[in-house]
Amino acid sequence: MADHNLKVTIVTPDGSVYDRDDATMLILKTGGGEMGVLANHLPFVATLKIDAVRIQSDDKEDQVAVCGGFVEFSNNLATIVADSAETSVEIDIERAQSAKTRAEEHIQHANEVHDQDELKRAEVALKRAINRLKVSGK
Repeated sequence: MADHNLKVTIVTPDGSVYDRDDATMLILKTGGGEMGVLANHLPFVATLKIDAVRIQSDDKEDQVAVCGGFVEFSNNLATIVADSAETSVEIDIERAQSAKTRAEEHIQHANEVHDQDELKRAEVALKRAINRLKVSGK
């Protein structure tokens, strides 16, 4: 691995989702805000928000829809442990659109019956669906 590259690995409870050793920049949304990571960055650990993780290299940019978890960076290795993660080509667009519609219906119902727990769960489901659609390009 060249001195200006970093290795990015994304794993979930179901196994490895992404592995690349020639990334030039990693962009992710942490609990503290959006963060860009280049080679030789200081080591850190951070929680992740529901958002796209962008992995740039000299020839392209990959996006992975990540739903929660954390990232650890040290010695030019970024390890992301996520609750769930999907690359743009793995996302089932119809399923994501259906999840978005269901979440919107649950939000409307929760507001009608003033159920704050249902509302919070539905808002998270909506964020996940929108993230998946955004990463898929739809």
